Amino acid sequence: MPKMSGGRAAVEALRANGVDTVFGLIGSATMELFDALYDAPDIRFVGVRDERTGTHMADGYARASGKAGVIIAGQNGPGVTNLVTGIAQARAAYSPVVALAGALASGHVHRDAFQEVDQMALFHPITKKTYHANAAARVPELVNEAFRTALSPRRGPVLVNLPRDVLAGEAEFDAIRPSGIERLGAALRGDAGHIAEAARLLQGAERPLIVGGGGLKSERGQKAVLGLAEALGVPVAMAPGHGDALPFDHRLNAGQVGPRGNDVASRLAREADVILALGTRLGFNSTFYSYDNVNPDAKIVQVEIEPTALGRFFPAEVAIWGDAAAVADELRAACGPCDGGRAWLERFLSDRAAYLEAREQTADPHRTPIGPETMFKALRDVAPADAIYTMDAGTLCLQATEKLNYRTVPALFTPLDFGLVGFSFGCGLGVKLACPDRPVISLHGDGGFAMGAAELATAVEQGINTVTVVMNNQCWGAEKAYQRDFFGQRYIGADLRNPPFDELARLYGAHGIRVEAPGDLPDALREALGCGKPAVVDVMMDPDALYSFRRDSFAHRAKA
Repeated sequence: MPKMSGGRAAVEALRANGVDTVFGLIGSATMELFDALYDAPDIRFVGVRDERTGTHMADGYARASGKAGVIIAGQNGPGVTNLVTGIAQARAAYSPVVALAGALASGHVHRDAFQEVDQMALFHPITKKTYHANAAARVPELVNEAFRTALSPRRGPVLVNLPRDVLAGEAEFDAIRPSGIERLGAALRGDAGHIAEAARLLQGAERPLIVGGGGLKSERGQKAVLGLAEALGVPVAMAPGHGDALPFDHRLNAGQVGPRGNDVASRLAREADVILALGTRLGFNSTFYSYDNVNPDAKIVQVEIEPTALGRFFPAEVAIWGDAAAVADELRAACGPCDGGRAWLERFLSDRAAYLEAREQTADPHRTPIGPETMFKALRDVAPADAIYTMDAGTLCLQATEKLNYRTVPALFTPLDFGLVGFSFGCGLGVKLACPDRPVISLHGDGGFAMGAAELATAVEQGINTVTVVMNNQCWGAEKAYQRDFFGQRYIGADLRNPPFDELARLYGAHGIRVEAPGDLPDALREALGCGKPAVVDVMMDPDALYSFRRDSFAHRAKA
């Protein structure tokens, strides 16, 4: 290949790795890279208003597509530090985000130069690995290493620092080849002895339960786990945030488990005598690390692609290092029906049907301001079967995760263990670009939506037609609930004054709708879904409909 700049070599490396969408914000440190993107019509550049929300877009794109999401922070210093929250979020979600970061010119390092910060040290704790290019000739090599690292199990974010002199420098390159990550070998299968022991435990159980997690969802393992569940006759619960790992309407789908799940699935975990944990750490959101949420006498069979997760929080009777879907297939071949669990299964099916019926009945179509259950029922009734939902953190979104129906996998993207407010809108834009033919509905509280509202400009400019539902209760709901329930209603910093978000949307060129009456919700949602533009539905929610999720954290303040 002819001599080229480091910036052009970076773009050629992206091309070689099949990248067709890049998010970013330009800056003077990376002008050679952006100039090369100008000559790459096969790569769509999505210019964002803030590097944090751009990283959420790359995160959503990665999780929805199964490919790496790419974000460029064009400016060293402040441009790169703006990535921190988004990269930490991606790390918590095991999301393969590749960040290309402008960096200080090599000769200015350690001189208190303009916009100098130690970017290697800053990102080391929140990435799988952070690389630094010290010569133009090494740029493609390091970009390839970033893709290999981000996409290899367990996946996660990677950052490549690209000094401005390296991007401007020239070198002669051999043919720039892809990383080869797509040619990794077959899924890791379980040890034969462990498979046999796990099959024995499952078939002998009287109260068996499968708990699926992100490992099933990220590898699209629903067919494997459903095949196993059907062969055994065992209910399947999901870790919170992964309620879409199985289609909602499958009879064995118990929904999400644990203190942030539903009562039926959570009872199963507290009473099961054998738990098969497939692709899940049994971590904080599923268990609060407490035997209050897991039967202490249960025999746990845990399957994880990350060996350090095996038995980490709860001792495993059988620990299987392997790919969740591949091991589920192996277990299916080794197992027959779980005859001793028939009564357990019948009780589950009855309880689940009653739970879903009660969920429908709790919505009050006449309650004003609008209650959460009414909001969620309207979404269940109106949203198409292939709808994708993105969620923020916060009290209303935490309630929503178990109140919606996820029929087409994948369909739910949340901040997971990072609990990030301000995530959903940006994530939804990235998800929509990965899945352009599916409707994407992003749920936010009013505080969280305001954090990223400037990306309305990005949505309009790029024609990314998501629907954002702002559940507007004029407060930071989770914190206000704690102040109400545990701090004697001593409210400080909890209440918010917002602009009319429907009007704000229209000022940006998007479609805006305000909803105050519950009867108007279904038509407003249909209008937003069909308007052919980015849409914001500003729903006036009951400010008193708050719930304290982390009651365990404030038990010391609870009154006897």
